[in-house]
Amino acid sequence: QEQLAESGGGLVQAGGSLRLSCTASQKILRFKTMGWYRQATGKQRELVAGFTSTGNTNYADSVKGRFTISRDNAENTVSLQMNSLKLEDTAAYYCNALSWSGMAYWGKGTLVTVSS
Repeated sequence: QEQLAESGGGLVQAGGSLRLSCTASQKILRFKTMGWYRQATGKQRELVAGFTSTGNTNYADSVKGRFTISRDNAENTVSLQMNSLKLEDTAAYYCNALSWSGMAYWGKGTLVTVSS
């Protein structure tokens, strides 16, 4: 059973920065895609940033230019650097991995709270 462990959430003032990390229990190169999703209270879960099956990155329009996703294959880690945080970035952030067979894995989530 694949395990994804997120870390790095917390409370930050608007305009500040946080870095989230997701460490997988197995080699991340085995996955078709990996990425970060978020879910704010009362809203649907949405893709924030991710790596596609070809290794390219994609971002939600709302975070372009502020968030950067990166990966360390040796450490089996995918990170999300979040800068210029806004109140609307407040949400639970989840790491996701999709296998080539279509199996989806989720972390337990880490809470990001942006205060004014």
